[in-house]
This record gives sequence, C-alpha cells and structure tokens, in this order.
Amino acid sequence: MRKKIKSATAAVCVASLMGCSMSMAPENSAPVSMQDRAYPAVSSSQAEMPAAPRQPEAMTFKHYGTNPFISTDEDNLSTFAADVDTGSYSIMRQYIREGNLPPADAVRVEEYIHYFSPNYPAPRDQTFAIQVDGGPSPFGSGYELVRIGIKGKEIPAVDRKPAHLVFVIDVSGSMEQENRLELVKKSLRILVDQLQPSDTVGIVVYGSTGEVILDPTSVEDKKKILASIDRLVPGGSTNAEEGLMLGYEMASRTFDKQAINRVILCSDGVANVGETGPDGILRSIEDYARKDIYLSTFGFGMGNYNDVLMEQLANKGEGNYAYIDSFSEARRIFTEALTGTLQTIARDVKIQVEFDPQKVERYRLLGYENRDVRDEDFRNDAKDAGEIGAGHAVTALYEVKLKTEQKTDLGTVRVRYHDVAANQVAEVAQPVQIHSELSQELQFLATVAEFAEILRESYWAKDSSLEQVLASAEATAQGEQQLEFVRLVKDSLVIKR
Repeated sequence: MRKKIKSATAAVCVASLMGCSMSMAPENSAPVSMQDRAYPAVSSSQAEMPAAPRQPEAMTFKHYGTNPFISTDEDNLSTFAADVDTGSYSIMRQYIREGNLPPADAVRVEEYIHYFSPNYPAPRDQTFAIQVDGGPSPFGSGYELVRIGIKGKEIPAVDRKPAHLVFVIDVSGSMEQENRLELVKKSLRILVDQLQPSDTVGIVVYGSTGEVILDPTSVEDKKKILASIDRLVPGGSTNAEEGLMLGYEMASRTFDKQAINRVILCSDGVANVGETGPDGILRSIEDYARKDIYLSTFGFGMGNYNDVLMEQLANKGEGNYAYIDSFSEARRIFTEALTGTLQTIARDVKIQVEFDPQKVERYRLLGYENRDVRDEDFRNDAKDAGEIGAGHAVTALYEVKLKTEQKTDLGTVRVRYHDVAANQVAEVAQPVQIHSELSQELQFLATVAEFAEILRESYWAKDSSLEQVLASAEATAQGEQQLEFVRLVKDSLVIKR
C-alpha cells in the first residue's frame, strides 16, 4: 500500500561533497491564495518535483525534498523515524548574523521546531508519553494544525550511567579559520566540567593523520584532561576517517555494557584525505552503532562547512547532531541538556500516524523528509530509526484538511521503540484530537515552521511572507530563546530587501 513519499530525491553528494538543490513546486499547480490555500492532494505519481539550479557554494548541504499533501483515500498512514537534531536552526542563525539568508538546501523544518523545548509533561512510569493537540492552522485558512508530541522519561544527572567518552577532534588547517578550534576547546571544557568522577574521557585528534593524545582518563584527573584540550593547535589536511576509526577503537577497548559508550566528533565536516565521501565513512561506523557505541556530532565553522556529512554521521551513528555557532550555544547543549545528549533511553524510535479517512481528507507532514520510513516497516524491528535521549522531546506538525467538523478521534498515533533499560521492543498509542484554538506555545511553533518553509522556498509557503511570520512571532514569543527568534526574523526581512 505504501509508497515512499518524497517530492524530490536529491542525488547523494559524495567525493566532491557539494550540495544539491531542488524546486518543490508541483509542475502543473495553480496559484494559491493565502486566504484559502487550495492545497491539492498529491499522488505517488505526482510526488516527483523538477530540479532548479542553484549557484555553487563552499558550504555543503543536501535537499531531501518537501512533503506534499497526501489523500487519505490513497494512503492514510504517515510513518517516520524520530529525530531531535537542531543543527539546521543554528546554521540559519549564523548565516543571518553574517548578513545572509541560508540556502534553501540548508533548511530542515523539524530541526527548527526542535530547537525550542516544548512544555510536555514527562512520563512517570513508562519510557514515553504522547501528547496530541492542535487547532485551526494560522497559515492556512480552512486547514487544521495537528501537533504530535513525544516526551522521553527524565533521568536526574546524579542517576545517569557512568559515561565513557572519546572526543574525536578535527585539528586540520581548516579549523584555524574563524578560531573554530578555539570554540571547540571552550565547548569541550564546558562538557568536561559537567562530568562526574565515575566518567572517563579519551581524546583522539586528526589532521593529515589520526593520533591518540589522551588515553581514557578518569574525570577525577580533570586537570590532565583539560590540559590535553588546551594544547590543541590546528594544522595539516583532514583525514576524518582515520580519526573516527581511532576513536571507535578506543571506545571499543573501554566498552562497558553498564555504562554510556559514546564517541563525540567535533569538526567542520571537511574530509580531504582517506575516505572523503559520506557513504564510505558511514559504512565504517554502522557496526559500532549496533554494538551500542554511539556517535554524536557537533559542527563548527562557516564557509566550507559540510552539513551533509555531520548530519548523516550522527544518524548512522545512532546519536544526535548539533551545530555550535557560539559559546552560548555550547553552554546550552552541554549544560542544560547534557544527560539527554549522553544517555540513550530508546533506540529505533518510529512514529506512525493513522488518519481516519472518514474524517480527514488529506494531510501533510512538515519536515522529516530524510527520516521517512515505509509504512510496512513500522513493526519491522530490524529497521534502523531514530534514537532518543533522556528527557528529550520530539515534535511533529501536520496540516490536515477535515471532511467533518468533528475534531476528536481523527486517527491514532503510535510510537514503537526498543527500550534500552528493559532491552525489549515496546509500542504505545494515543488518539488524535484537536481543539477549537491553538495554545500560545503551538502558535509560536507554527510560526517557526512557517519561517523554515519560507526559507527553504517550499511551494506550500509561496504565498506566505516574512512580514506575516514576524507579526505572529511578536504576538506569541516568550522567553529569551523565542525573543531571539523574533530578532532573527526581523534581520531576515532586512537582508531580503
């Protein structure tokens, strides 16, 4: 029944690692008014979109397409892997700080949404709690916005498992630009300061070759760890493959099934010695991920940054990906969310929403294009999917067109995952229902999603505007992070003019 829904399939960027760009507008679609988005339901035969040229850039991104509206009569199941990455949002912020809008290829909508932590209640006696809410879409008259929220159980920092960490640090010549390596060093000092005496840290660096500069060392000897970090200097070419393999070999030697075993890569993603394409490096790390040695990637730098490699490495390494554009971002990642960054509570997390064709005419998932899972693989527990850390939240937004005024029992959302603590597969479900109006939090997230849709030149936002986004953001933003978003929208308006 299921076809793999993607409105475009970009060519894999290997060897040269240059990004690809696609235009997402259906070929024969009529203009759409913002007063009444006449969203057509797109069948599988219509889902392929034509490519559009983009000027080459030193930054490397990949466009995964834009999800179309799907008729429930054709396919009422929407299935995807969970994701909590935020790198795409931070990259956008750095572009705007430098006076440019990000290229459309750089935008992944779900990562914009995930940058803002939602106020979901944490489960008490289970691994995940599901929250479903929604109401009239603020950017599509006649459509409803449905939010699927998944919250992982929280683990106090004092109760997390001991962590055996291996830092794999890019010290190649490109890391000298913009003081990238200096920001890496400051970021890792923050991380080490949050660790516990039962944790260990090993350090591998790579330039033209890989080198072990610190064998696994107890955090009780924090001065030795920090001194090793402080001595790092940039130089040489970039053999990312060798550095990663040395890091994994070190992690294998100290592997403890009762502990967290994680490799942490800090790099600009450029690879020009050894295996340089993402496919070859990805194949090398998948076996380690299956052995519960996970990989988290943290990106640094602009100008020649490789987002494709860093994001795909984290996906295949069963870890998370973030882009660190400032000391403040490093502090946010390595203090506020450290336990979730380190300790995985569930692997292969898949989400499936089954819409009732009697009540829902069509639907569109905002984002998650590169996390698509075939419907028939939802209960295929051999299928790799997303990993969720302690306290992490997953949010998915759908725009839906209803056949009825009834807003309850519109379908069912299911979450299937491998519970790490119980070492068994579990599945939870909850009905889909919405309300007569959106909460202020959801209005803000809808605004963030629309901003991302505009930046990536989505067909479905072609009649929307940054002015509309700004008005909505100013009306709903609360707190420092959300107010910063308002400022970014204002800056983007000035840049676009």
